[in-house]
Amino acid sequence: MLTVSEVTEIFYLCDEFSKEFEFSVKKHLMESDNTKKRRNRPNRMSESEVMTILIAFHLSGMRNLKCFYLFYVCKHMNGEFPHPVSYNRFIELQQHVALPLVLFLKTCRMGKCTGISFIDSTALKVCHIKREHSNRVFDGTATKGCGTLGYFFGFKLHIIINDRGEIINFVITQGHVDDRKPLSMESFIRNVSGKLYADRGYISQELASILFVDGIHFVAKMRNNMKGGELPLFDRVMLRKRALIESVNDELKNICQIEHTRHRCFTNFITNLTAGLLAYSFLPKKPSIRVDVLDEKQLVLF
Repeated sequence: MLTVSEVTEIFYLCDEFSKEFEFSVKKHLMESDNTKKRRNRPNRMSESEVMTILIAFHLSGMRNLKCFYLFYVCKHMNGEFPHPVSYNRFIELQQHVALPLVLFLKTCRMGKCTGISFIDSTALKVCHIKREHSNRVFDGTATKGCGTLGYFFGFKLHIIINDRGEIINFVITQGHVDDRKPLSMESFIRNVSGKLYADRGYISQELASILFVDGIHFVAKMRNNMKGGELPLFDRVMLRKRALIESVNDELKNICQIEHTRHRCFTNFITNLTAGLLAYSFLPKKPSIRVDVLDEKQLVLF
C-alpha cells in the first residue's frame, strides 16, 4: 500500500493540473444564454481526488476497484478523502475524469528521449477469444488480432521507452492493425530522436526511409530471408537489450494492471488504461540500463 506522503504527492500534482485544466476549459467555453438557470454546484468529491484514487488503486496491488474503494479508501483514508461518495457515484465521476487523466499523462508524466529508444506492442485482451462474438461492450471497436502468444480479442498498446524505462509516447490501436502503422504517425514519433530499436515485426524499407528523414535511425535485426550489411557492435548489443521493454510491459500488466476483462463501457477501459500508465510513471524504480558510450566501436555496460 502507498504511504500518506506518496498519496499526498500524487494528489498535489493532480490538483495542480486540475486547476490549470479547469481554467483553460472555462477560458475557451462559448458564452451561453444567461436567462436560463444552470446547476453549477461542485461535486462532493473533486476531480483531483478521483484521479488520485484511481492512480493509487493501480499502485496498491489490489485487483478489485470496488473492494479498494469501499474497504480501504472509505475506511482507512478518511483523513485524505474526508467526503467520500457511494461507489456507484464514484464510477460516474470516474468517467468524467477520462480526458483530464489522458491530458495529465501526455503533458506532465511522459519521459524524455535520451537518444536511445525501444518500441514494442502488447496485446490488451478485453475478453477470452472464444467469447469474441458474444461481447457487446466492445462491439465495433475491439477486433481479433494475433500476437506471439496466439490469437486475442481486444486492442494493442504500442509504447516507446528510453533507456531509463520511462514511457516517451504511446498509442492504442485495434487488435488487427499492423505494428508498423503507428510508426507512420507523426504525432507518435514527434518526441523521438536518435536510434530506435525494434524487433523483426517492424522491418520495412519504406518505414526506415521515412524515419530517417525525421532524424530517427531505425535499427532492427534482419529476417532470415533478407540481405543486409552487418550491424555495428553498438547496435548488436542494444538489440539484445530489447528485453528492457518486455520488462516494462510485464510491470504494466502485472503491477499496474492495465489489462482486465471486467470493463462495462469503453470509457472505463480508457480510464483504467490511462490510470495504469500514470501509476507506472510514479513507480520509484523502473527497469533500466546504464550505457556509457566511449566511442563508436567501444561500449561499456554496467
